[in-house]
Amino acid sequence: MTEPNAARVLSGMRPTGQLHLGHYHGVLKNWVSLQREHACFFFVADWHALTTHYDAPQLIAASVSDMLIDWLAAGVDPEQATLFIQSKVPEHAELHLLLSMIAPLGWLERVPTYKDQQEKLTEKDLSTYGFLGYPLLQSADILAYRAELVPVGEDQVPHIEFTREIARRFNHLYGKEPGFEQKAERTAARLGAEKGRFLELRTRYLQNGDAAALEAGRVLLAHANLRREEREQLGGYLEGGGKIILPEPAAKLTAASKMPGIDGQKMSKSYGNTISLREDEASVVKKIRTMPTDPARVRRTDPGDPDKCPVWQFHLVYSDEPRQQWVRQGCTTAGIGCLECKQPVIDAVLAEQKPMRERASRYISDPSLLNKIVAEGCDRARAAAGATMREVRAAMGLSYPSLEEKRASPQQHAAVPLE
Repeated sequence: MTEPNAARVLSGMRPTGQLHLGHYHGVLKNWVSLQREHACFFFVADWHALTTHYDAPQLIAASVSDMLIDWLAAGVDPEQATLFIQSKVPEHAELHLLLSMIAPLGWLERVPTYKDQQEKLTEKDLSTYGFLGYPLLQSADILAYRAELVPVGEDQVPHIEFTREIARRFNHLYGKEPGFEQKAERTAARLGAEKGRFLELRTRYLQNGDAAALEAGRVLLAHANLRREEREQLGGYLEGGGKIILPEPAAKLTAASKMPGIDGQKMSKSYGNTISLREDEASVVKKIRTMPTDPARVRRTDPGDPDKCPVWQFHLVYSDEPRQQWVRQGCTTAGIGCLECKQPVIDAVLAEQKPMRERASRYISDPSLLNKIVAEGCDRARAAAGATMREVRAAMGLSYPSLEEKRASPQQHAAVPLE
């Protein structure tokens, strides 16, 4: 597993069908890279799938196992990352409910994708609370793990900013515990020789608004030998507020997938132009061999323009510079035919898929392996989210230690009414 103090990363996917090469190049390759350096939590967002597919739960149920196998086939490693199913960690729902008590309605209505998706998915009735509130559920997904980084494309950045605003509002309302400053000052002693510099940076920020001092203080805390809760406490003290119960996550921008569909459009199930991650070899060969090409190349002897050919987009993903020069030269001079041009793409796609099929085969032949990975992942996820929820409940006045103590020892205490 990754180092215990590594930055936490949270990301998920909705189970609404087979994953394809667009998912691999747009998301999964990035996950495989992130898991080597960060403490990654990757989850099946089945509750999120219900926000738009509430009338087709059978599709969701049928997709969960296949999607998890696709993740493992792509190289996501359960020894390095935590894989789990959203609905198996009820803390997500509890935090979503509690955050809904403080989330202004206008904030949800302003999320750009809210009206955008309503306009695009006109065949669905999306005038539901679940659809309106899904950005808040996303926030709960992230904040339950105190994730520091969330890999997203540019279109999802507003969701991360919304999460930051919710965390800020929560900390402002509930982070002021009695004696906070005195407790923080005692914790600052754990900084050792750096304590004096930390206090100096805090003074410069609070008295002069020195943004550079604030950033330097954050860097100092990030490298200090502190427990997570101590770092969060001193982070709030540095900024002059209360304890940071829910840290604000940062968006980790990922490059947009350049994987085209077999018709030249973006690869998408809705366009029917995909190549599945573990698709049968014969099917892959047939799809690529029958791909449309530059319409100007009616005959073998007609020159073409690669920029007008969907196959060229595949070469930009799979071919190196010499190969791309060979394609451009051969196409524009009619030196090669379209089938010759397609063969290197076929070879590259099949070579990419071969280890995926091999990794997947062990989980297909022995489903108990997948069940074990998911069970262990859910346990780890619940432990992490549970630690957050204990602090959230206490901060919101929902922790009743005296009642819980009495309930835990029924033989010694009479029942206590909650009224």
